Order: sequence, then C-alpha cells, then structure tokens
Amino acid sequence: MESNVEENEAQKKYKGIRRRKWGKWVSEIRVPGSRDRLWLGSYATPEAAAVAHDVAFYCLRRPPSLDSLNFPLMLPASLNAEMSPKSVQKAASDAGMAVDAQMVLNKSANNETEVNGNGGIQALDTKQFWGADESFGQWEEKELSISVDDYLN
Repeated sequence: MESNVEENEAQKKYKGIRRRKWGKWVSEIRVPGSRDRLWLGSYATPEAAAVAHDVAFYCLRRPPSLDSLNFPLMLPASLNAEMSPKSVQKAASDAGMAVDAQMVLNKSANNETEVNGNGGIQALDTKQFWGADESFGQWEEKELSISVDDYLN
C-alpha cells in the first residue's frame, strides 16, 4: 500500500511520466501539429523519466518560461531549436538514461537515492553529466567492464 502512495506522489510531482504495472517509469509526449506521440523511453526512476520529458518538451515547444519543467536546471545548454522529432527522442532518451545511470551510481554508493524536498536531485553535478563545457551528446570513451554476473544479481 505504501509503494502505491509513493507512486501516486511521484506521478503528481513530475509532469509527463507514469509508472507501469511492473515498476518501470515511462515518458512520452505529443508532437505539436500532429497526432503522433513520441516515445521517450522507460526508466528505473521517476526522475529520469521526468528529465527525458523536460528535454523533449523544451525542444518541441520552446516554452517562454522554464517554470513548467520538472528539472529546469538540468537542460543541456546545447539543445538545438531545429531538431527533428527523432533527434528530440534521442536527446531525451540520452538525458533520461544519464540520470538513471547517475541515480544507480549514487544509490550503490549511498544505499539510497537522494532527492531533496523540492524534487531536485541532490548528488547530481550537471558538469559531470554533460561535460565541463556542457556539450550534449559528446561522450568520452572509457573502458566498460560488464560481466554476466552483473545481470544475474
């Protein structure tokens, strides 16, 4: 029962997200001027789904104020106004996956996800996400160490 209350609070707290029956958080948005929906992805945390929605909302609608966004300070500075819906989908998905990855790292380091009372992610450094120059989509190649055991636990 308690998790149901937490689920409803997260859905009310963040715009543009919902929770699947099996616990994943998803986000999608309508493309302006059409009846099409743009699938933004499914995520482990509501914060990641909300960031994905923010990126897509900002790219597609260019609101005059950032007050309507869940995490206005987490928008990458290099978002292009002339992005195609497919490019918006990729940018939003990348942003959401980056937040999910950071939340998982923080959770494993701290054994809990840190979210402040205002809904902001506390242990999140945007320079760590987007690089020192806050360029979006420019990732450093690093050696990735994944084993089958990572998926079995």
